[in-house]
Amino acid sequence: MTLIKSISGIRGTVGGNQGDNLTPIDIVKFTSAYARFIGSRKEGKRLTVVVGRDARLSGEMVNDIIEGTLLGCGVDVVNVGLCTTPGTEMAVTAYNADGGIIITASHNPKQWNALKLLNEHGEFLNAEEGKRVLELAEREDFEFPHIDGIGKVLSRQSFNDEHIKRVLSLPLVDADAVRNRHFKVVVDAVNSVGGIVMPKLLRELGCEVVELNCEPTGNFAHNPEPLPENLTEISDVIVREKADLGIVVDPDVDRLAFVSEDGSMFVEEYTLVAVADYILSNKVGNTVSNLSSSRALRDVTERLGGEYFASAVGEVNVVAKMKEVGAVIGGEGNGGVIYPELHYGRDALVGAALFLTYLAKKNMTMTELRGTYPSYYASKNKIELTPAIDVDKVLLEIKRKYAGENVNDIDGVKIDFAENWVHLRKSNTEPIIRVYTEAKSMDEADALAKKFIGEIKNICNL
Repeated sequence: MTLIKSISGIRGTVGGNQGDNLTPIDIVKFTSAYARFIGSRKEGKRLTVVVGRDARLSGEMVNDIIEGTLLGCGVDVVNVGLCTTPGTEMAVTAYNADGGIIITASHNPKQWNALKLLNEHGEFLNAEEGKRVLELAEREDFEFPHIDGIGKVLSRQSFNDEHIKRVLSLPLVDADAVRNRHFKVVVDAVNSVGGIVMPKLLRELGCEVVELNCEPTGNFAHNPEPLPENLTEISDVIVREKADLGIVVDPDVDRLAFVSEDGSMFVEEYTLVAVADYILSNKVGNTVSNLSSSRALRDVTERLGGEYFASAVGEVNVVAKMKEVGAVIGGEGNGGVIYPELHYGRDALVGAALFLTYLAKKNMTMTELRGTYPSYYASKNKIELTPAIDVDKVLLEIKRKYAGENVNDIDGVKIDFAENWVHLRKSNTEPIIRVYTEAKSMDEADALAKKFIGEIKNICNL
């Protein structure tokens, strides 16, 4: 089964049997449920929804079905076309819309696509809202308006230039400082929408751009998740071109990874760390990342006089915590930078502009800047369990055993030791426990993971 219905939306592989894959019928059903959901919150109001998509092969087909379904539900549509996830989010508020649908499966391979659902603030639905959409999708009593009540397309206009304009207008984006450095940057946009926007932003900042996989064909040149094992090509190009750095984005441009001038990974976890370092150097404040993100953000935050807070995993949870504590910067360790001065969403464009400003002002190379941060190493593992095992009970036993340590249980169990940490979470879709660890060496991180995997297996009699 490759259709996954969750509180954050619906995703699956395109084609196949209805209900088991992402088929036209499933798209209509879920879009209708979303239209009904936002309509229930805006009784009597003519609704407007923004629709945007990445460049994956099925994007145009899915877009046409969603647009037509929304019109059939009596909803007006603002279609921003090929657009990043953060750009679509910002367009919702720019057009004073009632919600938005982003057509993207993010870092999943080309056969996947998804509908990601936004509220009127251009932010992802929370758990309660997402659950309600799922409930509505299971009902069979959909009623659609008659001819005089159908929706209309209000505009078909790109939002990409407006997104870039808003990034460049931010006070802490110093375009002149970046221009004076004359950076040479290699961009790998995995043949999706990032190939449209990232090179244009960089050229506005005076960078010389070497484009790699920047044609938005949807034929991903490599596994689209920006992990080191997928980025060997850009490393070679950076060295050959004598570039200052490389920038890698995922298909919908909410994740940002950097590659240093020697072809080495800056490491995705340190994207947020470096941007936070710059923001906090100019404005003392709080920061937020999820429980599975690097301790390096906490270290930088405390060094600069702020307070660090952890949230449950998931962008919607990070955003909620940021609002709660008034964070000036936050995000996720997967290269997701959330800068509230622009909007509450992961945004690779604002992350790149802020990072380049800081690199220019520091007058350092990438490797020199990376050397200013504490080095941590992460190990990510999972334990497969039988469906009969009570995962919550297993995690509770681990929590009791380590009650004397610094334990956080807002999302699974995270144990912060003096020199390292372990985070144990159950999957929402399969009987596994995810085991994430971080330490000051890879051997130490692996050893800590092995220790907890052994303890869990003993509890489960595996």
